[in-house]
Amino acid sequence: MRRSNLPAELNRFVGRAAERSALEALLEESRLVTVVGVGGVGKSRLALRVAAATQKRYGDGVRLAELAPLRDPELVAHALVEALGLTDHTPRAPREVLAEHLAGSRLLLVVDGFEHLVESCAPLLRELLGHAPGLTVLATGRRALRVAGEAVFTLAPMDEADAVALLAERAAEAGAPAPGPAVRTGPPAVPGPRPDPAGSGAADRWAVDPAVRELCRRLDGIPLALELAASRLPLLSVDQMLHRLDDRFRLLTDGGRGVLPRHQTLRTAIGWSHELCTPEERLLWARLSVFAGPFDLEAVEYVCGGPELPQDRILDLLGGLLAQSLVAREDTPAGPGYRMLDTVAAYGAEWLAALGDTERMRRRHRDWYMGLATWCELEWFSPRQAEVAARTDAALPNLRAALDLCLEQPEDAHLAQHLAGTLWFAWVGCGRLSEGRHWLERALALESGYEDARLKALWVLGYVSVLQGDGTAAVAALHSCRERAREAGNLLAEAYATHRMGCLALLSDDMARAEELIGRALETYRELGELNSNVLMGRVEVAMARAFQGDLEGAAAICREVREVCEERGERWTRAYALYVLAFSAWTRGELAEARELLRECVTINHAFHDLVGLVLGIELLALVTVGEGDPAEAAVLQGSAVPVWDTVGIRLFGSASFDGPRELCARRAAEELGAERYEAALREGGALSLDAAVERALAFRGGPAADGTGAPRPFRTTRPSGVPGTRKPAGSPTGKGGEAAG
Repeated sequence: MRRSNLPAELNRFVGRAAERSALEALLEESRLVTVVGVGGVGKSRLALRVAAATQKRYGDGVRLAELAPLRDPELVAHALVEALGLTDHTPRAPREVLAEHLAGSRLLLVVDGFEHLVESCAPLLRELLGHAPGLTVLATGRRALRVAGEAVFTLAPMDEADAVALLAERAAEAGAPAPGPAVRTGPPAVPGPRPDPAGSGAADRWAVDPAVRELCRRLDGIPLALELAASRLPLLSVDQMLHRLDDRFRLLTDGGRGVLPRHQTLRTAIGWSHELCTPEERLLWARLSVFAGPFDLEAVEYVCGGPELPQDRILDLLGGLLAQSLVAREDTPAGPGYRMLDTVAAYGAEWLAALGDTERMRRRHRDWYMGLATWCELEWFSPRQAEVAARTDAALPNLRAALDLCLEQPEDAHLAQHLAGTLWFAWVGCGRLSEGRHWLERALALESGYEDARLKALWVLGYVSVLQGDGTAAVAALHSCRERAREAGNLLAEAYATHRMGCLALLSDDMARAEELIGRALETYRELGELNSNVLMGRVEVAMARAFQGDLEGAAAICREVREVCEERGERWTRAYALYVLAFSAWTRGELAEARELLRECVTINHAFHDLVGLVLGIELLALVTVGEGDPAEAAVLQGSAVPVWDTVGIRLFGSASFDGPRELCARRAAEELGAERYEAALREGGALSLDAAVERALAFRGGPAADGTGAPRPFRTTRPSGVPGTRKPAGSPTGKGGEAAG
């Protein structure tokens, strides 16, 4: 895990020196500090700047959890798990995972934008702080958490000096000219050094200009209001802006009783910016409010486009909002994206509601992200697999919003089941089993009347439960899926359920039954022309069952065929598991260099996809290869590094004696060569490594002396013929793309 996931600052941080020092000092005294203040006052920006400045205090770094896009209170713990870089495959509650992980950590957790989720966030943070004495929480919101021990830091608007400096900086960035030369009759009105963004003397001209100071006072020193004003200074003089803003203030002050003055100021500034937008820009602003978190241009064109906003105008209009600081650009792993500040989005949502268009726009938003999920599922089995993982990660807040909408309306239950099932690759392939189970169970609790959607959600829930080690839940879901599929005549859904029951048998050491069930499913896939990552994974699972029964040659032959298909299709996720089996086969033949190279690729792929099951299996086998190369100390370190990973996967090695073979043999050999004391010390060293450090250690080639591979584990008893039904290469999908849409 990286020490920090804080975003890079897009422009220079201006002012707030006293507040920064005070907040840094408060973090030394209190383990829970909450920065409160009105919207737009700069709570998040200050917290992130202080977190970055103080991260050296925390041995395990700083992590940011952004809660503003969330709507479901039950997802708060999931969001914290994700922010901490954890990938938990167990059926445990996320709060248990958090408490266990943080218990021995010295970490600063920044929780941003919690106010709408305070009822679930406050008790969770109280519990975590109680379990983790090394944890410090820096939270930001419009109100306090009201948790014992909380230190509340109220962030006031900027003083005049800082407000002028911020306005000058942002105006210069926008290309605004500095005010004309001023005749000085005394010392500068604002003492101290000032930024000089527009050339020598320009900052001083901003500082001494009476109209500039009046504008900053009118805007109450609220940073968001100042930045919105600065974006208009290339078009309007400060005097023109004051005149327009003054009219707006009088209008709203007369009719805004009961509103906090500074909140009213911000609404005034945003409303004034709204009035200065063109009608098309206002409409786009309102429609953009349906997005949660970052969004890309394609999504905006589909969701927000229409007769009033032609698609060929969207880019220019979005650029206009960007130029006015109403939308911010941010780079994501999936490419450039955009985000609207919460306060600005809330204003747009009010206008959208006034237009009576909220529900229609939410449905368009849902439809886009359902389409994106479908595209991602199809493209998962393609050379774009890594892109799919990145796009899914960037779109996760919006996918959650789409799932929320589907679950709100009883008539849309089938859409919730379809979407939760379609995202199987995000839950299974990208390490989000716990969150996937949350959505699947909620969707399946509703009666949809659409059997195909329910069947898909059922087999995906069964698959998730198998990998979580929850056999009871897995059997219940898969048995229900298989029985209902037979009644409905859905052969494909029945095959998926049978396949995953075979997977459960594999992890339960019932190899003969695993081979029989998965082989039967593979035969149905072949007959139906189904070819995708799940189908290929079934062939790898058959290979594993064969290997554990002694047919290493047959297992390797299957996995070589799978690797060939993966290379043809650009598939990497299943390829990693095929490489694992091939590496095991190479190790048994004494080909340690070949085994290591296969495992290096296996570990690299699984780490990229956050697939901890495949990752930890690869590290365990690499440890065995390492001890064979003559480096028992490094092998023990690798074994130790696997222990905390298994803790997040679930039952270590699934409780399977077959999967435990490499680990047990490695432990015995390393302990014999090192002695008990040195072996335990190396295990502890490995156990202290972060996940990223463990992977880096596993991939480092140390060039130990080669071994002949003797003494390989022999849990296998029989050799089986290679021609088992269902293990030949499946025929291509009728669509030519594969995908699990029909399941």
